[in-house]
Amino acid sequence: MSEVVRRKIYSAILIVGVFVAWELACRLFHISDLILPRPTQVIATLIEYAPGIAPHAYQTLYTTIVGFAFGVVIGLSLGVLIGSSRLAFDTAYPLLVGISSIPKVAVVPIFVLWFGAGTVPAILTAMIICIFPIVVNVATGIATVEPELEDVMRSMKATKFDILWNVGLPRSMPYFFASLKVAITLAFVGSVIAETVASNRGIGNMMIIASSSFNVPLVFAGLAILSFLGVSLYVIFSLIERRVTGWAMRKAG
Repeated sequence: MSEVVRRKIYSAILIVGVFVAWELACRLFHISDLILPRPTQVIATLIEYAPGIAPHAYQTLYTTIVGFAFGVVIGLSLGVLIGSSRLAFDTAYPLLVGISSIPKVAVVPIFVLWFGAGTVPAILTAMIICIFPIVVNVATGIATVEPELEDVMRSMKATKFDILWNVGLPRSMPYFFASLKVAITLAFVGSVIAETVASNRGIGNMMIIASSSFNVPLVFAGLAILSFLGVSLYVIFSLIERRVTGWAMRKAG
């Protein structure tokens, strides 16, 4: 049995073990459903409410993907600009840090005032919450290119754009994909935050309604869906990362 297969088996055993321990603890200590529903209850709730949950899950996935896409475009552009220009780094980076320090739930009411309640505030919240990690990672990847590589390019009469295109951007790809895996999970956070405040659809809105009626298993069902969607997109970007930046990854021993 290879080391990779062995690690995957151990990982699966650990995950299953956590849910089994959760189920047993709820049964042995007679924990109320209002405090912590059992995993089997959550699964039963998912099956029971599946037709009603599906539109909410689709809405959250849609707003997250759209907001994430805008965030990637803006974050990548700013990251390239900041990483390749010292002036841009000194002027724009402090501004980005200040904006990223603002709690995103505080800007949702502003988006509602500007665009009304609904899908747009959720998209914008997902977008702004995932820009900063992309900018930081891309800028770091470009700014930390080895001076020797730049010297070699200059010796071949390469322009600054040639160095950026042929060395800086490829060098920043591992950083970029690492930021994508972080940003996609943050984008879900942004969407759900906006849905709990200013939307009548989405997993966040569903969880608020379920909690107000003390339907805790449905709340945990919403959490399970968010977890599944987040992990699925994380795995997709991990696979793309292996295809694009496999040269930068340590080979499994």
